[in-house]
Amino acid sequence: MAQQPLPVWAKPLLFILCALPLLNAAWRVYGGSVADPADYLTRETGWWALSLLLASLAVSPLVRVAHWPPLMRLRRMLGVYCFFYACVHLAIYLVLSGADPAIITDDIMKSPYIVVGFSVWLLLLPLAITSTDGWMRRLKRRWSRLHRLIYPAAGLAVLHFWWLTKSDLARPLAFALLLGLLLGWRVWRALHRPRSRS
Repeated sequence: MAQQPLPVWAKPLLFILCALPLLNAAWRVYGGSVADPADYLTRETGWWALSLLLASLAVSPLVRVAHWPPLMRLRRMLGVYCFFYACVHLAIYLVLSGADPAIITDDIMKSPYIVVGFSVWLLLLPLAITSTDGWMRRLKRRWSRLHRLIYPAAGLAVLHFWWLTKSDLARPLAFALLLGLLLGWRVWRALHRPRSRS
């Protein structure tokens, strides 16, 4: 039986849905309904960066469950949007600190979660750069190995969010459990993958 192709509206719809959180946050700030705009935008962009990161990791299990490989075509957009939100998240912090090395150094000494957050951005950077078809052709098998950086990036992103949360740990715990399931599924698949004969 032939595979049903991905609908032509799927990618445009996903593009709009991924942009809506930032547009909504900007609208709320513009409308004056947020008491602390800087803190609100920082948290919103960070939350969505992490959500989209885990969503990109969830695509492979969904493909297996739904038996619909065309879904994989949506994973790249989720990953690129994740990096976009991470960049906005980082940019807001740099603007608030005035990009002052003294302030940033002091923040790093007092708040190690900033080092963890920046490490996530550094891990995502090469993945975003090499997300194009051209880079996939150039790197070939090395492309898959490089993009395994998504796993430590996801773990550090969850840790970053956990350290940032001072009271209600329900959401960081939910993210940690979801990441554990997604990584556990991959480990299970690797252990039960048929081995090719030499």
